[in-house]
Amino acid sequence: MNVRLSGSRVLLTGATGGLGSGMARALRAHGAELILTGRRVEALERLAAETGARSIAADLSVPAEVTRLLDEAGPVDILINNAGLSGVGPVVGFSEEEIARTVDVNLLTPILLTRAVTPQLVGRGRGHIVLIGSMGGRTASKGSSLYNSTKFGLRGFALAHRQDLHGTGVGVSIVEPTFVSEAGMYADSGVALPKGVRTVSPGEVTRAVIRGIEKNIDEIVVAPIEQRIQASLGLVAPSVDARLQRVLGVSDVFGKYPGVTKR
Repeated sequence: MNVRLSGSRVLLTGATGGLGSGMARALRAHGAELILTGRRVEALERLAAETGARSIAADLSVPAEVTRLLDEAGPVDILINNAGLSGVGPVVGFSEEEIARTVDVNLLTPILLTRAVTPQLVGRGRGHIVLIGSMGGRTASKGSSLYNSTKFGLRGFALAHRQDLHGTGVGVSIVEPTFVSEAGMYADSGVALPKGVRTVSPGEVTRAVIRGIEKNIDEIVVAPIEQRIQASLGLVAPSVDARLQRVLGVSDVFGKYPGVTKR
């Protein structure tokens, strides 16, 4: 059931963000045939030229754009749902439009893209779908109710869809990074973490994505061991986890993020 990247057609969303561009380069180095999509046209075209990829500019918060992307992309072997918005801040600070846009990009669009490519993958008896989640899909934090809701939902969708596809030859993985240095939403925000809170590199996230595809792993948490333990605690004892976040000062971090960012 394992899928080889070499020679596979990969559709990567959110390609113009820091994480997406690093993924694109690594996937190309593994011999993948890339179809890249993002909103920033110039950055997308530069990355496509560098990696020998096809580029399809699209705003994934617009349903018609999602449909057009699928039509232009054609058949794929691997889908990587990487596009996302931070959506961090108290929910009362968001307009209805911002809430809808965040839910659309973070949750609805990955579900729609996955639904669209699943029949073709099942028909061929091979393929893989990756959803880029977050530690915020395993543990809730102050000031991130909207972001948490989309990432909790994404985790549930990914793991359930994997069960639906059991025995078809098609795998599903969710990759859940913590704060990522150098690139991505946390790095772009410029927010400082409390002393002792460690980050992971974009390369670690990319390696997890590749490992999930090639080894057909259901869920990969990309985080230092202490954060993985905390996230597991959040799943079984959320009140204890909330107190721990307050003690460590982590809960204050999310209030400093810009409300909606793009990747």
